[in-house]
Amino acid sequence: MNLREDRLLVIEKQLVERGRVVSTELAEMLGVPVDMIRRDLRDLAGRGVCRRVYGGAVKPPVGASRVPGAQLSELGLRAASLISPGQVVFFDAGRTNLAIAHALDLELKATVVTTSPAIAAALIPHGNIELVVIGGRIDRLAGAAIGAMAVQSIREWRFDLCLLGACAIAEEGVTALYVEDAAMKRALIDASVEVAVAAIAGKVGTRAPFHVAPLTRVSRMIVEKGAPVAELERIRAAGVEVEEVGADE
Repeated sequence: MNLREDRLLVIEKQLVERGRVVSTELAEMLGVPVDMIRRDLRDLAGRGVCRRVYGGAVKPPVGASRVPGAQLSELGLRAASLISPGQVVFFDAGRTNLAIAHALDLELKATVVTTSPAIAAALIPHGNIELVVIGGRIDRLAGAAIGAMAVQSIREWRFDLCLLGACAIAEEGVTALYVEDAAMKRALIDASVEVAVAAIAGKVGTRAPFHVAPLTRVSRMIVEKGAPVAELERIRAAGVEVEEVGADE
């Protein structure tokens, strides 16, 4: 069986019936390479269908939300490929960055730092990742620690890559909905060699109340297709490498 969507349906059925699947067993049953099964499981995890564990995947706990959805899965898979083995990477909070966490290869060896409990929980099964959680007061709206304690801790780090969560991004730059979140994002940018943003189409060309940084501080952007073309051109003109993924609206 080689048709991808057919494989995904079979895997999902196995998860429902058995509660867990093993990559090598699926590869033998479906007659495909194990690496192909691992990619399928990353995709299903990105859709919230399963939770990946070493050697396979398990069904999410009852009541767990299907976060992120298929809309974010392709963004997550592409953005995950930006991370190189051995890097120190900061994951900002947000559903798109949670999709990236779900999409990471279980074999990846890297250091991941985050202030998001949800992202930290998603990465616990990744035994090859050195996982560091920066604490402080958890802001429930932001879904992360964003206060002064967290900002102070960030200043002690130097990240190879920051996956910045953008509440809004436009010609004027990156903006945030909350003043403390904006301060946190500025500290992250200052502590990072490279800054990348993954965003759904609806965030492009929008503005939030609090300024974070001009576009010159962002090196790469991965965006869902369907974002305003003129706005993307202005972002590219500012020097940002923009890649569109997924299907057009």
